[in-house]
Amino acid sequence: MMETGWIENAFRAIAGSNPIWQGLIGGLFITLTNAIGALIVLLWRRPSEKFLDVSLGFAAGIMLTASFTSLILPGIDYGGIWPVIIGVALGVILLDLSDHIFPHQHAVKGPEGIKTKRIRAVWLFIIAITLHNAPEGLAVGVGFGSGDIDNALKLMLAIGIQNIPEGLAVAVAALGVGMGTYFYASLVGIRAGLVEIPLALFGAWAVTIAAPILPYAMGFAAGAMLYVISDEIVPETHRKGHERLATIGTMVGIVVMLYLDVTLG
Repeated sequence: MMETGWIENAFRAIAGSNPIWQGLIGGLFITLTNAIGALIVLLWRRPSEKFLDVSLGFAAGIMLTASFTSLILPGIDYGGIWPVIIGVALGVILLDLSDHIFPHQHAVKGPEGIKTKRIRAVWLFIIAITLHNAPEGLAVGVGFGSGDIDNALKLMLAIGIQNIPEGLAVAVAALGVGMGTYFYASLVGIRAGLVEIPLALFGAWAVTIAAPILPYAMGFAAGAMLYVISDEIVPETHRKGHERLATIGTMVGIVVMLYLDVTLG
């Protein structure tokens, strides 16, 4: 097993031992990696659709595995199977309701939610990506709020890794729907990822002050992430004939997350 104590020591040196503060720092970290991905578009202006589909498949594999290894299974250890199942169901229901209620604009699927002409197209796009990113911030916060810093760090690193291709894909999609210059498109990607900070803080705070909700919260975060994978990421990567390569990307993401889970354990 890899010697990883220095990672925890470095994180504690920055974030201290308070789970709420750790959740905030974790949220800042994954938001930073999202920003790095979005800023890549300034240097690599036209990544191929094939590369984007493979990289998003990779992100889906990491999220899929992390949902189980870092949220569902630890949640079962904390509180049993039924609180986690209830949490998963609530996460799926809330994300589905959000898709139907909040007006937002997908780059490929087009408009969803309640129709409105009062919100600018750019904000409809940002709302869509915000709904996509929200479960990731919540998951990191819940992880640190649980007090299991080893597991929380694995989740933070996993989401941070997959946020890089996601941030790039968002910036490229912003360009694809006509949202101005490369610099502005990168800002759209950064702005949409900022929701991860307050949700990470909220997740850590909520499970810290109300420990009995922890298994429900872990299931909720996992259910929300699984919904995003199935409803958004997989259809996106399969829409232009790259589904085989995207699936290979997903398998690589699963292997990477399993490796992180074992070696950082």
